[in-house]
This record gives sequence, structure tokens and C-alpha cells, in this order.
Amino acid sequence: MCFARHEQESPGAFTMKKFFKIAGWILSSLVLLIIIGLVYFNSVFPKAEPVPDIRVERTAERIARGEYLVRHVAGCFDCHSERDWTKFAAPVIHGTEGEGGEVFDEETAGVPGAVYARNITPAAVGNWSDGELIRAITTGVSKDGTALFPIMPYDDFNYLRKEDLYSIVAYLRTIKPVEHNIPKRHLDFPMNLIVKTIPLDSYNPGAPIAPTDTIAYGEYLTTIASCSGCHTQLDKGVPVKGMEFAGGMSFDLPAGTVRSANITPDRDTGIGSWTKAQFIAYFKGFAADTAAVAPNQFNTVMPLISFSGMTETDLGAIYTYLRSLPPVHNNVVRFTPKQ
Repeated sequence: MCFARHEQESPGAFTMKKFFKIAGWILSSLVLLIIIGLVYFNSVFPKAEPVPDIRVERTAERIARGEYLVRHVAGCFDCHSERDWTKFAAPVIHGTEGEGGEVFDEETAGVPGAVYARNITPAAVGNWSDGELIRAITTGVSKDGTALFPIMPYDDFNYLRKEDLYSIVAYLRTIKPVEHNIPKRHLDFPMNLIVKTIPLDSYNPGAPIAPTDTIAYGEYLTTIASCSGCHTQLDKGVPVKGMEFAGGMSFDLPAGTVRSANITPDRDTGIGSWTKAQFIAYFKGFAADTAAVAPNQFNTVMPLISFSGMTETDLGAIYTYLRSLPPVHNNVVRFTPKQ
């Protein structure tokens, strides 16, 4: 008589098989949830306001005011052009105004990845509407809905008075078109996601300020010149509380590390001993061509040449505002050469 052999799986093998099946379901569900979450996240952020339906009238007055703001106050060309680093304060190279291309990366600016200043000449943004330019400048959202990296100080430009903003747009339409292909940025994880949450919801201009209200007008100019952005130390991308305008932010240049100055009214380590005349004269001293700088010598990222074109009234208002701030004692080592 033949007996059929009947083999049964052991209880342990059955349990492991069930475990892997359940684990597979859980993993698949997690992957699906992550995909759904990313789709939702990318559909919600950045929270861009609709493009405003605005057409800026290009009057001679607006174009002139816009040129002044772009070249001498907001410092647009100092990031969106090529600069001559063989000279002190790296003047903008004539003919490259607005073409973009400057790179901000981990080595030079502490950016987790690489961000490139965009081409803002009509060759690149000529097909943008005025509303799209306004949205990008003031809230940090590009024409295609991309979130701009906040090294572009749109949080400061959100403070622009409406007429000054319109003047900037009017002037940018008139600059020489320059064809210059710019690489796409790349950001490391998780910054590639975080950057989408940073843009502002809307443009909220304040009321016009009379230049005779010196402190308020000086605060306005200081804000749109993004002075705090360079003269305040950061901790993990956040300004250090109590150190506003006290300097110490680091910039790595080929010759070494340069740090921003303390511009609070502290008498020993800031500008507390400066008179208004000295402050104005300091900036106006860079109106002429600057001296050559050897590769291993101190240079500065401060756009002194651009700021030298500010009027004495505006420079004086900035001085008056800075002198109204709390003094912060912070002795900054301005330059550490590379070993």
C-alpha cells in the first residue's frame, strides 16, 4: 500500500510569510502617502497670489527714479551683473548690467546647493508682464510659479512704495537686452522643499513717506537696500536676535573670509563716533574708479560704488536711522586671510 506524503508548513514559516506580506502592504501604503503628500505640497506651495493685472506707464520721471533705485539703492545690478573682483569693491563691469550668472553656493554664501542670479534684461524677461515682474520682485514667485531663493531679498522689496516699485519696473524695461544663458539652480534636500514655503502671500506696500520724516525715510531706504540682510549674523538661516545691524556675517572670497561691519551706533565697534558728514563722505569717496586689489588682499562684497551714487539727502537719512538704533557692542574681525 502506498501512502502519499503530506508535508505541512511549519508555524514559523507561516508567520514569517505573513509578516513580510503585511510589511509590504505597510511600505506600499507609506510610499503612496508620501507621493500623495508631495503632490499636495507641490500643488499648494508656493502660495502665489494671482498675477496682478497691472500695466506700468513708462514716464520719463519713473524711468529716471527707477534707474536711481536699481543702480544706487536696491543694488539690483550688484547681483545680476558681472563684477570686476580685481578692483576694490568689485565694480559692475560695463555692458553686463542685468545679465545675471553670479553663483551663490555652499562655499561662497552657505547655500545648500547652487543658486544663480537670473538674467533680468529684456532678453530674458521681455515676455513677462508687468504684473509678473511685480509679483517676483515683491513676493518671490517667478513667472512660471517657481519659488525664488530668498537670497533675492523680496521680503525687503515687499516694503517698496508702489510708485518706487513701478519706477523699477519701468526702468528695467529700458535696459539693454543681453543674451546670457544661466544654469538652473539645484538645491539639496530638504531645502528644495523648504524654499517653496518661503515666498510671501502678497505685496503689501506701506503708505508713502515724506523725505522730511528723516528717521522713517531712512528706515525705508535701509530696508530696500537690504542693509540688515548683510549686516546681521544668521543662525541656521535665521537672524540672531539682538544682533541686528551688528555685523559679522561671513563671506568667503578667494583671498579669505570677509565679514560685514557693525553699523549700529556703538561708539567702540560701530558707527557711534561717526558724524553725518563723515558717513556721507565715506560713501561718496567711492564715486571714482577704485584701486586694483591683489588676489591675496582684502576686498569687500559691499556695493560701495553703487551706493556712492545715492544723494547726500538719502545717505544722511540712512545715517540718521542707523543712529536711532540700539547700540550693539560687537567687535568684528573684518578679514581673515586664507592660510
